[in-house]
Amino acid sequence: MNLNPPTFAPIPVAALGHYLTPAPAGFSLHLSASPRNLRAVRGLTEATLLKAGVSPNGVDCAQLVLAELYSNAVHACGDYVPLVAEVEVGMAGVWVRLHDPDRSRMPWRADVPLDDPEAESGRGLRIVDVLAPGWEVLPTPIGKQVRCLLPLD
Repeated sequence: MNLNPPTFAPIPVAALGHYLTPAPAGFSLHLSASPRNLRAVRGLTEATLLKAGVSPNGVDCAQLVLAELYSNAVHACGDYVPLVAEVEVGMAGVWVRLHDPDRSRMPWRADVPLDDPEAESGRGLRIVDVLAPGWEVLPTPIGKQVRCLLPLD
């Protein structure tokens, strides 16, 4: 068993396609939606939350919620849409927020049960409901923000 903490490659503050603003217990990342940047924000989420003492299960849940919100934003707005991803550890849990520029395209839940073995899609927001009950969508000056609080386990 390896008792050393995992090491992560540092993500540059500014790079092609994203701009990072670190915070004491989180970050804000301006990025254009792409598979490369999704990998980067997932890795940054993992490193940030583990450093803040969040359990590996909590990290996995935050990454799953963030990936679902990211995917929904790309589906609504298109590839390379400008996004702002925010992850922050607070007293009540882990905040995951995602901004996109289209206020008119709101997330919606498909009528697909979570346990439907035949479903190929449509369960994402139902999973977000389970992991971050009470998530909300707020209009912002740049579009909308989906805001989720994942309770600490």
